[in-house]
Amino acid sequence: MSATTFEAPTVNDTTVDHATDIAAIEQIIRDTETAYNTNDAELLTSPFTANAAVVNAVGMLMTGRDTLLEANRAGLAGFLKNQYARYDVQDITFLRPDVAIAHKVARATTAEGELIDKDPAMIALYVLVKENGKWWTAARQNTLVPKAE
Repeated sequence: MSATTFEAPTVNDTTVDHATDIAAIEQIIRDTETAYNTNDAELLTSPFTANAAVVNAVGMLMTGRDTLLEANRAGLAGFLKNQYARYDVQDITFLRPDVAIAHKVARATTAEGELIDKDPAMIALYVLVKENGKWWTAARQNTLVPKAE
């Protein structure tokens, strides 16, 4: 058996100017922060595709926009009601002109927006698709970041 070495491709679309796309994706993250901080389940769910998949910070997979809306309503009215966060986009990579991945980090804040966490408490991976000129979240994976000791 002979070993064949393949060079892994770099997938990063440069065929179009993505400035408007970046702004739209950053707006999704800003709206997500606003929704979380104001307990607005509808706004939190609005950028997801009908068949979106989300893994929450405790590893539970939820699929479908209706399921996400129900979970968001329950969480924001319950254990997340008095929780606040700041989200910062770390990177956006366009795999194709209409497919992107983005990472955001989250830090806990007070209700007034003052940082509680010095370091990120969570990182999220977004898979986004552009359909009919609008960006949608097709998948999101949330991962808690262990605190440094």
